Amino acid sequence: QVQLVESGGGSVQTGGSLTLSCAASGTTYCMAWFRQAPQEQREGVAVISARGTDTDYAEAAKGRFTVSRDNVKGELYLQMNSLKPEDTALYYCAARTTPCFGLSLAPRTYTEWGQGTQVTVSS
Repeated sequence: QVQLVESGGGSVQTGGSLTLSCAASGTTYCMAWFRQAPQEQREGVAVISARGTDTDYAEAAKGRFTVSRDNVKGELYLQMNSLKPEDTALYYCAARTTPCFGLSLAPRTYTEWGQGTQVTVSS
């Protein structure tokens, strides 16, 4: 079983930036970031392939967020720029420990989840 631990959340003003990190304790394949606002469903934000060569983003994240990974360090990142109040949510790191078929932003794709890190964007 792989453990995922997120960090880097915080409070910023509109237009600010944050970089989230996720440390994985073992081998992972594709990994993704999800977020969940209060009383909302969990939604996919960004996904990256096992080698980091392919990525995909939710429409809300395109042009503002960048997902990357360092497989030597066992870390996943999400660089978030031009943050908006609607980006406020609990952000989760997720991973598969078996090979992925394509890039998916569906929560059911992922078997391992972190505990989340809070991002709050004020206007």
